[in-house]
Amino acid sequence: MVDITELLKEYATGVRNFAGVNLNGVCLYRANLKEINLHSANLIGANLSGADLSGADLSKANLIGANLSAATLIAANLSDADLIGANLGGAKLANANLQGITLNGGNMSGANLSGANLSHASLKGANFSGAFLNATLTEANLRSANLSSASLVEADLSGANLQGANLVGANLSKANLYEAILVEANLSSASFTGANLKLANLHKTNICRESLQDIQV
Repeated sequence: MVDITELLKEYATGVRNFAGVNLNGVCLYRANLKEINLHSANLIGANLSGADLSGADLSKANLIGANLSAATLIAANLSDADLIGANLGGAKLANANLQGITLNGGNMSGANLSGANLSHASLKGANFSGAFLNATLTEANLRSANLSSASLVEADLSGANLQGANLVGANLSKANLYEAILVEANLSSASFTGANLKLANLHKTNICRESLQDIQV
């Protein structure tokens, strides 16, 4: 287990490489950790709420149950990170690399993911209510996810699995849903203006006929 005080002292002197460190359960509330390298680090249950991790490398990090609420992760690399049950509510993740992450049961409600890449991510049952998801979600697994009132304007959801997802009031204007699976999804009050739904599976959805006007099916 790394001494967090020593880590912060080293960081203050310009050291950025802390790849593979064990920070299980540590408290780094509102810490300034811009561009830190925490590749493959153990951050299970860590408190990073409000921390500034802009440009940080958290690829393949273990963040199970971590608290990243209101954290700044702009342009950070979290590819292949394990975020099962993690809380990223209100986090700033614009242009972040989230390819292949596992966020099953996690929380990103109200988060800003504009321009982020979540392709091939496992997001089953995750909460994205009110989030800005103008992002790349190609072949992402969003089964049973909560996307109510989320902004998915121009999002790329081609091949994504949205079976049983809650999309009530979501804005999917100009979104790409080519070959997306929307079986049993709740699409009440969702907007699909200009969206591409070619070859999308809409079996047992409650999409209204009016919503299908002016879209590609």
